[in-house]
Amino acid sequence: MLLPRRAATAAVLCLLPLAAAVPAQAQRPPTHETALPIAGPLAGRVVAIDPGHQLGNSRHLARINRPVWVGLRKPCNTTGTATNGGYPEATFTWQVATALRARLQALGATVRMTRTANSTRLWGPCVDVRGRFGARVHADLEISLHGDGAAAPTHGFFVIRPGLRRGYTDDILRSSSTVATYVHRGLLGAGFAVSTGYGGDGYDVRRDLGTLNMADVPTVMVELGNMRNAADARCMTSGRCRDRYAAGLADGVHAYLVR
Repeated sequence: MLLPRRAATAAVLCLLPLAAAVPAQAQRPPTHETALPIAGPLAGRVVAIDPGHQLGNSRHLARINRPVWVGLRKPCNTTGTATNGGYPEATFTWQVATALRARLQALGATVRMTRTANSTRLWGPCVDVRGRFGARVHADLEISLHGDGAAAPTHGFFVIRPGLRRGYTDDILRSSSTVATYVHRGLLGAGFAVSTGYGGDGYDVRRDLGTLNMADVPTVMVELGNMRNAADARCMTSGRCRDRYAAGLADGVHAYLVR
């Protein structure tokens, strides 16, 4: 009989701090950021940002393919996708995440990130660690950023919220759905179109994603566009467009936190 995660004994990764920069080790999720919070509408609020897959994951396949338990057995991480021109998902999500962090800090929020570099020398963190990260840093919510790698005709964004997995997502199901609604509105307000796939409404529900299953604060994952679609790829490789992604995400997070 499989026990809920709160009753199960999980193996804990031995992760080194980023400062060690050792290629054979995963990056330890940080516990603080250097920027000091300022007065603003989000003062006192904490936002966790997960910039998705680390750039070096493809160099550490044995480690990222190691199975972890997240209500089912899943690989620790994946390599992520890229545009047809070779622009990596890891770099895209990192650049959007840092722009989002700056916007949220300007609103007074404290921002924690699951990785603090985009480096070919690093790998991870594993999906179970990423999922637990929000609770570890006492975040009000966690948002995980990604780029899709679907068939080329599909384009647009969609927000993934957790489905019900008893003993895992019971505590965050409704609150995560609310976060998804506000993030969805924020991206629409920034001028982005919902995905032409996944039901066509810009939402998806998943019960098999470790980042969602292991979360204990409201958490969503966002596929900001399809990196294999030419139009989406042109946007995602544009600094101006990435800043627009960050603006839409920040609007959604802000609206959720002050609702």
